[in-house]
Amino acid sequence: MKLGQLAAQCYTVRDFLKTPAEIAATLKKIRAIGYPAVQLSALGPIDERELAAILDGEGLVCCATHESSENILQRTDAVIERLLRLRCRITAYPYPAGIALTTHDDVIRFSRQLNEAGRKLHAAGITLCYHNHHIEFRKVGGKTILEILFDETDPRYVQGEPDTYWIQYGGGDPVAWCHRLRGRLPIIHLKDYMITAENTVTMCEIGTGTLDWSRILPAAEAAGCQWFVVEQDTCPGDPFESLRISLNYLKELSCGS
Repeated sequence: MKLGQLAAQCYTVRDFLKTPAEIAATLKKIRAIGYPAVQLSALGPIDERELAAILDGEGLVCCATHESSENILQRTDAVIERLLRLRCRITAYPYPAGIALTTHDDVIRFSRQLNEAGRKLHAAGITLCYHNHHIEFRKVGGKTILEILFDETDPRYVQGEPDTYWIQYGGGDPVAWCHRLRGRLPIIHLKDYMITAENTVTMCEIGTGTLDWSRILPAAEAAGCQWFVVEQDTCPGDPFESLRISLNYLKELSCGS
């Protein structure tokens, strides 16, 4: 992993992205922390041309986006237009909102929808990835939903955006999933996993939890990962400080490798 492959997921700082002025200020802060790229998500209304100009002005790359589940499946052409304006070649399906995943047939039906959207995006030079949470680790007919989704989609059209925290939370192994997605893993969400003093689990800054980054990062790199994206859905305080702590740890780990 090279430092130029690190990115911040904007969802981490979503409370500071409601207006164009806030978006500009937030992207400036992310660049000042040291991130060379961002994954756009949870932004308030802003014209893509203005957004692209802000990114260019800060020297930030838009490495990927999260688009709404509905837009990816039902308004794929609009997603293509948006990403081309942002000069972005990766997007991810964020969460199966409103999608029934109760039976094996449900999962197969959803796989076909993802595959069709991914086929259209692929034709435009854009890669569709699937972002997991813990719910995809429920078994249906002897396999996890996530296994079925990847088994039943074309690797050209649906690739992975594994989320390390949610894999662990769901009972999976982040390293094993990096191996399983070899050649199908252009982007990964780095999110640490902590056991609290109250014996509950929570997200935390990279390097402060229990995940073994000395194994996860090389496994992702060996799988062909292009972008290593720091995300923390909930932070104990200032989310910008959480992004800074995670980046500093990854820098130290990278320099020591």
